[in-house]
Amino acid sequence: MTSAFVFSDDTILCRQRPNGWWPVQLELPPSATHSDEETQLAYQVGHVTLLESLAPRHWSPDVNPTSASVDILESTDSSINTLHTFTAQAASAITYDYAIAHHMVLPIIAEGSGNAFVPYRQLITQLPVALSDQLSQAIQLLRWQTDTQFCSRCAAPTIHAKRDERAMVCPVCRLRQYPRVQPCVITAITRPNPQTGEMQILLAHHHRYGQQKTAPHLLQSPQPLLYGLIAGFVEVGESLEHAVVREVAEEVNISLSDIRYVSSQPWPFPSNLMLGFRASYAAGEIVIQEDELSHADFFDLSNLPKIPSKGSIAYELIAQIANEQGILL
Repeated sequence: MTSAFVFSDDTILCRQRPNGWWPVQLELPPSATHSDEETQLAYQVGHVTLLESLAPRHWSPDVNPTSASVDILESTDSSINTLHTFTAQAASAITYDYAIAHHMVLPIIAEGSGNAFVPYRQLITQLPVALSDQLSQAIQLLRWQTDTQFCSRCAAPTIHAKRDERAMVCPVCRLRQYPRVQPCVITAITRPNPQTGEMQILLAHHHRYGQQKTAPHLLQSPQPLLYGLIAGFVEVGESLEHAVVREVAEEVNISLSDIRYVSSQPWPFPSNLMLGFRASYAAGEIVIQEDELSHADFFDLSNLPKIPSKGSIAYELIAQIANEQGILL
């Protein structure tokens, strides 16, 4: 029997453990699996196969390569070592509706039960990188299934491709639709403070982060604004470096030098691959793109505003630069 994570949009069925929420895996009954012949007859919405997701120890030289991977169902260790050495084995993912349609027995989901659907954004702050990436893979594939039930060329209902090929095929015009990844660049821009020499980083408050809210009757202080890095989609026909230069020029009107790639992160909102870069400020005065941003400025690393949460590539880029300056976030 195979096991599967259970999703409802971008939330995952989890069980409360002493160290936080941990995704539940249900055993799939034989009726929920499909033969090769059956998968050619109809689109089985809500059930996808996930690939193994490797830990950063496979490519990062600064983590302990001798640390063993841990069992996906038992580990709740959120230490840095586990975050970077955990490998998530191949699994499946299903939607809540799929589980109900196949009469699968689900854990009790109610207040006090210890089970709940937890948003992905909340989980990435505590789960190992490989498991977080695998859940991101599941969210994107389940959404891709929903979005490709019909051919984009002739509108005929689609069917699964043969096993071992992840594609939806039109039986009429034979168009094949594959999962698409949208590349996005995100850039940490630094400079020395012109007055003190302390290293600074450019941060911006985006309209999508919301506005500052005043507490009712002024009983509490307003929540601080969230600031992040400059980011944007890669356009057709441009390199990643070109995208970095263009996005920064469009959003804050400055030029860069020493642009270099750092790392990447899959991000399922909606189906992005975030490509992290670092760069140095070269010239120009900040002029914000007002339909995107409400404020942007260089901040001393010792006096940062509220930044994105741990688990996001924005946090990791900022933390990397802060650590180099002897500052722990």
